[in-house]
Parts: sequence; structure tokens; C-alpha cells
Amino acid sequence: MRSKMLVAALAAAMLGGAGAAVAADKVKVGLVSTLSGPNAAIGNDIRDAFMLVVKLNGGRLGGLPAEVMIADDQFKPDVGKQLFERMVKRDKVDFLTGVVFSNIMLAGLPEAIEGNTIYLSPNAAPSPIAGKGCSPYFFAVSWPNDAYHEAAGQHATNQGLNNAYLIAPNYQAGKDSLAGFKRFYKGKVVNEVYTKLGQLDYSAELAEIRAAKPDVLYAFLPGGMGTNFIKQFVAAGLNKQTRLLLPGFGADQDIIRGVGDAMLGLQDTAHWAMNLDNAANKRFVAEFEKEYKRLPTGYAAQAYDTALLIDSAVKALNGKLDDKDAMMKAVKAAKFESVRGDFRFNTNQYPIQNYYLREVQKDAQGRLVNNVVSKTPVMANRGDAYVQDCPMK
Repeated sequence: MRSKMLVAALAAAMLGGAGAAVAADKVKVGLVSTLSGPNAAIGNDIRDAFMLVVKLNGGRLGGLPAEVMIADDQFKPDVGKQLFERMVKRDKVDFLTGVVFSNIMLAGLPEAIEGNTIYLSPNAAPSPIAGKGCSPYFFAVSWPNDAYHEAAGQHATNQGLNNAYLIAPNYQAGKDSLAGFKRFYKGKVVNEVYTKLGQLDYSAELAEIRAAKPDVLYAFLPGGMGTNFIKQFVAAGLNKQTRLLLPGFGADQDIIRGVGDAMLGLQDTAHWAMNLDNAANKRFVAEFEKEYKRLPTGYAAQAYDTALLIDSAVKALNGKLDDKDAMMKAVKAAKFESVRGDFRFNTNQYPIQNYYLREVQKDAQGRLVNNVVSKTPVMANRGDAYVQDCPMK
């Protein structure tokens, strides 16, 4: 009888432990980004900053060995979708990250959601996913698509710039950008132009801007598009006629490297800068430059934070990656030291943060850098315009 009771007790103990989460032997991350073509500099910064955290952690995230699978979406939504599907279904990654552009992210995200795989965005954060289309599997570690532009519209209003000309590429982020600018701009919009995504020749648009003579030109043109536009804008002499105002990435180090001294004095709005005074940011800037022999961009800062966020969540759960609900709660708690200072998620899992005015200046070494010019933010603790439409609480 005693032996039967012992067998029964052992069986019950085995059954009770079968469902208990155990620590994984490694954490697998799929990093899909634009790593070729004229916008490769953005993807390269995202990849390099993410891998910098892994290197500084001795090849680990959250205490587990990190396997990071890196793939190039080639700036094509269909390729991005295929890569997401492969990494979710075949590679069975624990997290996805890396996408630069909203159209590619929107194509791939359903694969992550259907596969119950957490996607942490180091850049693309379109408005449809902030509102009714929000998902517990999507976290924006960057900024809502509208936010830089809202801050720019507010700054233009503060400066008394009475008429504005707006230009952006014709895709979701481009539409969000100009909608954001107009949300806080109180002057008159004399024209709103949407160009082809990836366009590099702006001679026709510049002729129209010259004729319109706006007080301020607001341009959302990321990557190689922005580099070419600013070069052509200055070469046409329009910088002597019209003030050019940009979102943070439109005057970031990748653009500065491509344009050069013509960037000096240009202003933009962003949530991060190299001169933000906190310990995490100082370490990031120093380690990034040491490792890659170039100054980091905002894209790099966001990717670095993304890796730190994964590290903190995996660590909080002692590497028990199978409990998706617990993992999503750990990610949402955001218990890490962000390079931007205070960081917290809103109920829609988009950040609440400050946005500052920056200006391209020369540092002590004579290098062009984009620095915050006032500790007082243009917008403080700003969330987004869509959170009330998200059913998550």
C-alpha cells in the first residue's frame, strides 16, 4: 500500500512539474532591416547598435547566450513579409526587431502576431498600430510616427512662422508625418506634396518651393532621400530664401555624413541627442564610436534601447521564454536605463517621452554633430494622438 501511495505521489509531482516554465538555453532574435541600397545606412546603424549591446554583455541577453539572425529586407515589403514568416515558423525566434520602414513592418507584422512572437520596433511605429490596430505583441521602442512632426509643428508655431510648405514620401509614415505637423501648426499650409518613396531627384519640387516662398519648409525624407534633397536644396540657393525645418532623423549623423557643412545650423526635433546628460547615453555614445569609428544616429540609439529592453525582460523572467504573457508584461514594464532618460510605455505600448529642439553644430573636434539646444523640451511627456482608440489597458 505504501509503495502504491509513493508511486502515485511521484506521478503527481511529475505531472505538476510538466507545465512549469523552465529557463531556455538561449534567446533567439530575428533582426530584419534594410541593409542594402541607398537607405542601408539606417539599417546598418540599427544592426550595429543592437549587436553592440550583445557584445558588451559578453554575447548574452538577459543572461542567456544570444543568437541573432540578421536578414536584409531589400527595402521590399514582400521580402520583409517572407523573412518574418521564415523566422517565426522555421527559426522559431523569441523576438523580432529591426525594420526601418513602416510599409515593410506593416507587411510583416501579421506574421509575428499570428505566430505569437513579440515584435519590438527600433524605428517604424505607424499610426494604425497605435490605435484600433494595436496588439499586445507590438512594442514601439522608438517614437510614434507623428511625434517628431508634432514637435516640429509646435516649434514652427512658437517661432511665428506663418506659412509652411510640406513635403514627404507617399507611404504611411509620410502621411503620418505631415498629419502630425499640421496637428500642432497654427499657420497656413501653402502646399502639401507627396513624392515617390525612394525618389532621389527633387528638381521639380524645388522649383515649386522657390515659387511658393514659404516661411518654413518642413521635409520628411529619411535616408538617401533626405541626403539628396538637402544637397539639392542648398545647391539651388533655397536655404537663403526659406527656413528648412526637419524631423530628427532628417538631420541625423547619417545625413550629416552625406551632406557635410551645408547642414550647419539646420534645426530639427527629436527625442534623443548625443549630448543628453545621462549615464546610459554617455556610455552608448562612447562605446558606439569606439566600436564602429563613427558617431551614432537616433536609429542606433533606438536599437540600443531595444536590445537593452529585451535584456531586461529576459532577465526579469530568469530566461523562461515560453511564458508569453509574462514576457509581454516584463517588456511593458521597461525596467532598463534608456539612453533618452526616462522611458515608459503608454497603454498602447508606444512610448511617453520628451521631444527637444536640436541644431547641427560643430563640436570641440570640429565635427558636425546634432545637439539638443535647450533642456526644456518642445513637448514634454508626449504620448500619441491614437492611444484612446486602442482597446488595450
